[in-house]
Amino acid sequence: MSARISLGVLALSFLGLACSAGAQGAKPNVVMFLVDDLGQRDLGCYGSTFYETPNLDRLANEGARFTDAYAACPVCSPTRASLMTGLWPQRTGITDYIGAPLTPGDWKRNTNFLPAPYTDRLALDSPTLAKAMKTAGYVTFFAGKWHLGPEGWWPENQGFDINMGGIDRGGPYGGDKYFSPYENPRLKDGPSGEHLPDRLATETAKFIEDNKAKPFFAYFSFYSVHTPLMARKDLQAKYEAKRRSLGLEAKWGREEPRDVRLVQEHAVYAGMVEAMDQAVGKVLAKLKELDLERDTLVIFTSDNGGLSTSEGSPTSNSPLRGGKGWMYEGGIREPFLARWPSVLQPGSVINTPISSPDLFATLLDVTGSKPPAGQRLDGLSLVPLLKGESLPERALFWHYPHYGNQGGAPSSAIRRGDWKLIQWHEDDSIELFNLASDLSEKNNLSQAESTRAAALLAELQAWQSEVGAKFPIPNPKFDTKKANGRD
Repeated sequence: MSARISLGVLALSFLGLACSAGAQGAKPNVVMFLVDDLGQRDLGCYGSTFYETPNLDRLANEGARFTDAYAACPVCSPTRASLMTGLWPQRTGITDYIGAPLTPGDWKRNTNFLPAPYTDRLALDSPTLAKAMKTAGYVTFFAGKWHLGPEGWWPENQGFDINMGGIDRGGPYGGDKYFSPYENPRLKDGPSGEHLPDRLATETAKFIEDNKAKPFFAYFSFYSVHTPLMARKDLQAKYEAKRRSLGLEAKWGREEPRDVRLVQEHAVYAGMVEAMDQAVGKVLAKLKELDLERDTLVIFTSDNGGLSTSEGSPTSNSPLRGGKGWMYEGGIREPFLARWPSVLQPGSVINTPISSPDLFATLLDVTGSKPPAGQRLDGLSLVPLLKGESLPERALFWHYPHYGNQGGAPSSAIRRGDWKLIQWHEDDSIELFNLASDLSEKNNLSQAESTRAAALLAELQAWQSEVGAKFPIPNPKFDTKKANGRD
């Protein structure tokens, strides 16, 4: 059976799973956390020894930790659109972070290609996860970063009953940024100095309290740990002292044309990570207080890799290569935790590769919801994995026909099994890595495994055609004399 056919079969078969799950009792609640710019290695349960994340480490112990979870894109807005629709970003048209130049004619940087055009808002007729869950009888709540279009395209226009802070901005750029006053038209200012992640956690906990007798979907989409780099003073001081006590110093590698941080020792960023963890802990504590843990599925993940080559380069994704904006593992591999006590075996470690569009299919399955008639689903339900079963082998895909702010260049990728191929669009070169033996993507096997590389490239190109992928074009104004790398 071809990959395309099996996707269609599974997109229908998960509804049967939902019916059997729904027959066992009331619909489970769903709490989903999405953290902005959090790298996989930024949590203790994924190996960090500098950042402290006790609440998330506990969540991993009480549920499942996925080792090979991926964002649909190495930057934020496309991943967020994919998560909300269950589609690859190319089908939504949102293939770059919203705010980047929209068309090749808007591009001003001296690069030898012009990036592809993209869409700057999630269409109002998109079949979103929130709309599907409302149809299934859920009360829906959004808190935090949206970044999927201008006013009129905000969460309340896409199926959410309540919107706390979701607007067009890609970060907390109003007022005192991470501290009140926020100057956010969807979040009233709190007392001077109130911390944004804690405030959003308070609002999420209040929503859960107010709707404890109903099936609810709470989507807490952090502004943290995106720039600006700002931490509470007490947490910053804590990690400055910890850095000194451990004798840590910054170390750098090179990912042309940028330096890349190799050691986690940034005190401000560490404070931001811990504050995020505390906010998650506040919401989880409310579930425990209300005796809702057993019947609530909790999911935690991120929208792209950690920021390691730009804007302060505050974290290291090592041993993963690169970071946000790059097609290497550091740019797309994410933390992904799930807890569902009535279904999931505590302490599970799941190695199956998964991706952002799988969340839509999963939550439809879990809640017994049905997609609108004729809706395409690019993802698969992860419920079999949560039950200790397996998914059929499949390929995962990426296509980023843009120059991000972090040094990466237009590229596409495919992962099938342990093999990952990257296609670079500036020179049409390819790289092939075996992730089982070369997680850091140091050994390009495209020549030694030329037959495998050709097959993966052909599969990637067939997918690009099927999803209507757009491509960068040569820049007629490119000045080689002024060029300095890709910047």
